[in-house]
Amino acid sequence: MRRSGIRWVAPQRLHVEVYHLTRSFPSQEGYGLTAETRKTSRSVPYHIAEGHKRGSTAEYIRFLGIAAGSAAELETQLLPAGRLGYLKGNRAETVLALHAEVERMLDSLIRSLKAKIDLRP
Repeated sequence: MRRSGIRWVAPQRLHVEVYHLTRSFPSQEGYGLTAETRKTSRSVPYHIAEGHKRGSTAEYIRFLGIAAGSAAELETQLLPAGRLGYLKGNRAETVLALHAEVERMLDSLIRSLKAKIDLRP
């Protein structure tokens, strides 16, 4: 499904893959890194969806910016998880690749929408 230039499936898939990935995190991380990583991963598609339903392009851009911030926050959670040895196997590679794709998509959409606004009379 495509809406306003972004494939919504990638942010949602990232969210689901993060949930699968964090299942293998140690149990002592249940209320720490696991919970925070899951919360942050769901924030990305939630803010995209909320912004899309707002009444203006400017509001949409604002919420896409929040989603991009959440994606950056997710990266800061995945990096230490990797250093701690929690990211293993194909699922980790999938999550990291999806994360990079979502960040590129958000950046591109934000740039595109800002250019549209700048072209208005």
